[in-house]
Amino acid sequence: MDTNTGDRKVLARIPYHWKPLDKGYSDQSLYINLDRFTIEVRPVDPFVKEKFVGGKGYGLRMLWDAVTPQTKWNDPENEIVISGGPVCGITQYAGSGKSICVGLSPLTERVVDSNVGGHFGPHLKFAGFDALEIQGIASREVIVYINGVDHEVEFFAPPEGMHIDSHLLAEELHEMFSVSESDKLNVSVVSAGQAADYSLVGMLNFSFYDIKRKKIRLKQAGRGGLGTLLRHKNVRAIVARIPKVSGNLNKVVDMPAILERGRRFNKEMNDMDDTQCQMRKVGTAHLMGVMEKYDLLPVMNFKFGDHKDCHKIDMEVWKKHFSQGIPDGCWLGCTMMCSKGIDDFELRTGPYRGTKVLVDGPEYETAAALGSNLAIFDPLYVAEQNFYCDTYGICTISWGNIMAFTMECWENGILNKERTGGLELSWGNAQDALECMHQLARGEGFGLIAGKGVRKMKEMFIEKGWGDPAFLKDIAMENKGMEYSMYISKESLAQQGGYAMTNKGPQHDEAWLIFMDMINNQIPTFEDKAEALHYFPMFRTWFGLAGFCKLCWNDIEPADNAQTDEPAKVPEHVDNYVTVFKAVTGREFDKEELIRMSERVYNFQRIFNIRMGYGLRKDDAQPYRACGPVTEEEYLSRQERYDKQLKEEVGIDPRAMSLDEKRRFLRQFREDRYERLLDAVYKRRGWNANGVPRVEFLEEIGMDLPELVEVVKPLQ
Repeated sequence: MDTNTGDRKVLARIPYHWKPLDKGYSDQSLYINLDRFTIEVRPVDPFVKEKFVGGKGYGLRMLWDAVTPQTKWNDPENEIVISGGPVCGITQYAGSGKSICVGLSPLTERVVDSNVGGHFGPHLKFAGFDALEIQGIASREVIVYINGVDHEVEFFAPPEGMHIDSHLLAEELHEMFSVSESDKLNVSVVSAGQAADYSLVGMLNFSFYDIKRKKIRLKQAGRGGLGTLLRHKNVRAIVARIPKVSGNLNKVVDMPAILERGRRFNKEMNDMDDTQCQMRKVGTAHLMGVMEKYDLLPVMNFKFGDHKDCHKIDMEVWKKHFSQGIPDGCWLGCTMMCSKGIDDFELRTGPYRGTKVLVDGPEYETAAALGSNLAIFDPLYVAEQNFYCDTYGICTISWGNIMAFTMECWENGILNKERTGGLELSWGNAQDALECMHQLARGEGFGLIAGKGVRKMKEMFIEKGWGDPAFLKDIAMENKGMEYSMYISKESLAQQGGYAMTNKGPQHDEAWLIFMDMINNQIPTFEDKAEALHYFPMFRTWFGLAGFCKLCWNDIEPADNAQTDEPAKVPEHVDNYVTVFKAVTGREFDKEELIRMSERVYNFQRIFNIRMGYGLRKDDAQPYRACGPVTEEEYLSRQERYDKQLKEEVGIDPRAMSLDEKRRFLRQFREDRYERLLDAVYKRRGWNANGVPRVEFLEEIGMDLPELVEVVKPLQ
């Protein structure tokens, strides 16, 4: 029965049994059914805990159990699952606040996972749950409140006048559920802004209270459209509140071991950050100048790797815009403090024009996506796009690809003002790019087309007869329906695989091998590349199982790391993770078991995609723009390099060849080489030539579950 509580109309309020954490787990999950406004507290089966660990593993297992092979992303049974893993929430080792969101993607129609910082993941654990499952579609718009103080779950209608856009909504909900300014630290909000209502690239914002600034900030689960899914479920926000964060809420087994490793890492940060990546000054934006130096910074839809104006948005520029001397961690106790921001930024466009806001970032991916990839070299316009993407609930990586694809189509006469409704989407036109975003947030105009994502735009243009289909396929920077993250992979075969062989789509959090492959030539053979494309995706997968942030692994390194046997793996930090995981969970564990844990979950996700009708070799195909030069302009921009490759690697003399002939031979060489890479990687991963995990390999890693064997056996 509806009741009124202060400013909110309560639709249902249900008490739950709270369990304190033990060794990083509560061993229970919270299931929310939006169809009926009911909840269940579900025990986590010990078998699931053993095989799936937590975080991404729990999300995948729970989603598998919730859907059928026929389920579509917009069906009620599709879920959003949020889980942090056993280490998530400790405050004694840096980067321990991450959680993973899982669901069937509106953008890719596949299983998607997206990692995120902020405070909601830890707060969910401290409220008593290892995971949150949200299923169904609410009959009216609702806010879900997980009250970890009184141990209740409440469904209430958004009060009249409450905002949808995340930067205001988060402030309003922190205010609503805090008893004092300092108590805002104990509240966290998950939301998606108004553009998520009209797009397939909607993202989730996770809030946290910045103690020094006394402001609410946002971190993003950006990939795959899970914000679109939240809004489709008619949820405006999810709120968690806890009494407070204190020293050992995870009830770890060996706190001294964690403290010792935490102190060791903190000393590295203090001693070496300024001479390594300067994470505390510029965060991941330090990569802007580095990528340009090596011809790896995406410019104009990944055509080029540098530009004469790149210095206008490089690291030193962002250092001047970011507030300095503030501990910018997105979880308590993280000494990396890389969540940089621009304070009191005055907006020049859109519904909030003239207001001063806090821009979270831009991080490297955003600065590249919304800057160089669009030939926009004005930092103020990059920051403005960054802010509106965040508050509207749009993935910045996807939007940068969408606009870049659109601009290249404009450049080639595929789009014009008649087709864009009057927008002039030429290279560098920041005003019209922003107007397109504002249109999407209003649910109108060409913005609605852009909001479908690169794959569906490509398919639409081909269907309408706009442009050459082969050209559109070559320049559309998407794989599996997901837009590429911001590194040029043309000269790194291993990185091509690290993007296109992913389970969810081309996201750099699975494998980033450009420097090992292209710069340092550490993995020259197909077998070397295959080994790297086995180890690093498995290692990085583990961060999402345990609750760690990847950045603390290799964005700062021990002083003697270069002298170790395997510097790319940062062995001392691997040992740190082994030690901390054991110290939290008490589980028998070493660096080999770390990889085995990930192999089990990684192969589970691969088979999950196969179950849903995807996940085979054809799905690992890449657009040629990710592999080589599509246009004459691209070839000529690096002609010396490409001619040399034709001579030394292909074995033909380019001097007597036309430009078209050279491009054709280079393309055949590069595409054949990628197919050979697929063969090598599949073999190393224990899969057959079609990318299907072999039953005997599943037996070897202890993942030969009957439901998995049933899926893969007919494809052996």
